[in-house]
This record gives sequence, structure tokens and C-alpha cells, in this order.
Amino acid sequence: MQYRRLGNSGIKVAPLGLGTDNILNPTPEDESKRMILRALDAGINLLDTANSYKQGESERVIGDTLAETGRRDEAVIATKVHYPMGPGVNDRGNSRRHIMRACEDSLRRLRTDRIDLYQLHRPDFDTPVDETLGALTDLVRQGKVVAIGSSTSPAWRVVECMLRAELKGFVPLATDQPPYNLLDRRIENELVPAALTYGVGLLPWSPLAMGVLGGRYADDDIRVEGSRAAVRGGIYAERVSQRAVETGNLFVRMAREMGEDAARLAITWVKDQPAVVAPLIGPKSVEQLEHFLPVLEMSLSAEVAAACDAINPPGSAAANFHNSAPWMKMQL
Repeated sequence: MQYRRLGNSGIKVAPLGLGTDNILNPTPEDESKRMILRALDAGINLLDTANSYKQGESERVIGDTLAETGRRDEAVIATKVHYPMGPGVNDRGNSRRHIMRACEDSLRRLRTDRIDLYQLHRPDFDTPVDETLGALTDLVRQGKVVAIGSSTSPAWRVVECMLRAELKGFVPLATDQPPYNLLDRRIENELVPAALTYGVGLLPWSPLAMGVLGGRYADDDIRVEGSRAAVRGGIYAERVSQRAVETGNLFVRMAREMGEDAARLAITWVKDQPAVVAPLIGPKSVEQLEHFLPVLEMSLSAEVAAACDAINPPGSAAANFHNSAPWMKMQL
């Protein structure tokens, strides 16, 4: 397995990251801990969480697991700040006040003295970008944060952050975490070129398109019992549209005709795209994690890449995985 640089930082990570939104939601704590340890055993060192995942409980489980086993230094912990963590008007967003307090809270839950990658969960257009970058830079200089990143940001905001960092001496973004899969390729139009220009590494979320690219949904049954779309509803259900399922199943049939596992191939497709450091997989069990591990050694052939382009062309979208980003005006 070839480890990759985490964007423009010197940190090295495996070409897959473990997403932890499923910890306690619905994965039980004991199984969650086993997943974390199995990921580390397999060489997956990037553990991605957020303070808003189960209101801090995901961070707590990660922190307890690493502290109890003495494996903190094996892990690259990535967490996020932005979403509400209390009822107050200042208990959210990307202001200095919220970032500084949220960081301390995350450090306590994670039982660590540093966060390896501290990410802005969403852009905050009400807070001056210099205030946000200034707060993150101070945390880096204090040794509480090693590198910084953003998530689900428009390309222009990523470029703005990089230019402001160069102009004002702030710490630059090392990464951005966009939604990216074969069904929603819109980041290829602007974000990917910007990331390549500025050395920003991409950590795509939902590479399996919520299971659509793994063959979970039938063309005539897009509300599978137990699926995230069915259980959580809302924006999750919106992503699993009829068009998304039908397009996804074209990919599934293509993968099976090639003798490939569709889920593994879909993640490999994301992993081998330009500017991508590591797609974030979100297994609900150790068994699911085991199923994804072969992707660490897989590679995308030119033949498969061309076949995928024929299913959903570069820069286009058959599903809306940007529907949690108010700045995205294009709706499907």
C-alpha cells in the first residue's frame, strides 16, 4: 500500500480514510471500537469525525478507543467545527469565539493534546474569512492543531482561503472534503483544478453514493428498509432519487459484467481521481470494513475509467450530493 501526503502538509495517510458518522448512529459502541482498531491494523490511519456527529459522542468513542489501547500516535485524527453544539446564537459557525471553544471541547472528548486535521465542516459566509483563518492559525501555533482543512466548500472559497493565507501569513488549507462519487462529479469543473493548483488534497465523502453504487437499491425500490435514506430521510432521501438509482445500477451491472465487486470498484474510482488523497468510507460493521479493505491495493484501469465516463460524463451529476451546501444553486 502506498501512503499519500495529506495535501500540502507533511502528514502521510493511507489511500482510504475511516469515516465515523455511523458511530452510535446506528453502530453500537463495542462494534465501533472494533472497527477503529481493525482499520488501524489494516494500515488505515486517517480517522475522520466531527464534533456534531452524535453531538460529540463519535469523538468520545474514538478518544476512548485510542487511549485505552495506547494507539493514539498511530492515528491521524481529523475532526470538524461549524454545526450547532448548543442553543446559543454563538454556539455554531466559524467565528473565532466558536472555533476556540469547540477545539478545546474536541480535544477533551478525543483525549488528546492535538488534532491532526481540524476542518471547517461547512463555509460560514457571515464570518470574515480572516477571522476564521486567524483563529485556526493561532491553534496551529499553539500546538493544538497540526493542519487545517475545509469541507463541502465552493472552489472560489478554497482559492480565497489560499490567497488570504499567502497575503496575511495564515496557515493554508491542507485539504477540502467534498461530496464526490460517480453520480455527482461537479467538483471536477472547478474544485479539482483549484486543488491541483494550490496543492489542496481532497478527502471525498460518500464515494459509494450512500450505497447506490454498491447495488443496494433496485430500480423499482428506492426506499430500502434500514438504509440511511429511509432511516434519516430529509436530505439523505433526496440524494437517492429515481435517476440516481437507475444510473447507479448501470454502473453495478457494468462492474458485475467485468467480474468486479461494484462497491469496491466505485470507491477505487474515487481513490484514483486527480487531487484525491483518500475517500472516506463509512462502514457500519467490521464485516463491511473488511469488504472494503481490498481497495487499498486496487487500481483503476483506463478501460474501466472510460466505461464510467460513458455512464456519467465528467463534470456532470445524476444525483445531488451537494444538497447540504446552500451555496450550490444547481438542483437536480
